[in-house]
Amino acid sequence: MTNTPAPLAPAAPSDFSAAPAAPSDFSAAPVLTRAATAETASDPSSVMTLLADCGTDGSTITSYRSTFAAGAVGAPAHFHTRASELFFVIGGSLQVLVDEEVQTLSEGDFLLVPPHTPHAFAAAPGATADVLFVFTPGMPRFDYLRLLGRVMRGEADPQEIKDSSELYDNHYVDSPVWRAALATAV
Repeated sequence: MTNTPAPLAPAAPSDFSAAPAAPSDFSAAPVLTRAATAETASDPSSVMTLLADCGTDGSTITSYRSTFAAGAVGAPAHFHTRASELFFVIGGSLQVLVDEEVQTLSEGDFLLVPPHTPHAFAAAPGATADVLFVFTPGMPRFDYLRLLGRVMRGEADPQEIKDSSELYDNHYVDSPVWRAALATAV
């Protein structure tokens, strides 16, 4: 006697009428950013290539690519209240904090950090990193990235970053776990 699985019941038809309707004023346009003409923002240890900035270029997301020098510190522990942040490692290795866990992402790794989740990142010890970042839903953030570069170069007061936390949805937190990870990387 053989065990023959019972046939599966046919799936119920989908009821798309229950799905929320798209906003009537939504009008996204294709966004093309050419590598040769993309704006860059930089600080002494990284270069950010600005790709799509929600609300300023017709995009519904915000995205940029960062290349980090070996040992470069990316961002201190922080969280976002309105957006998820996606990380895709194009090359090298990125050390990340997610909640209270530190991991190393390698080429090809993908990470999604949901809203309200503390996270931080830096080039992994002894490594460079090339990372694509995407925020969804997007919000205008390129001015924040430009400000970061100015602060890192000593051209702007760090207080400007603190004062802009609500505007750019970047809320910094203390993380002893992240501080310890950075201290052992030196």
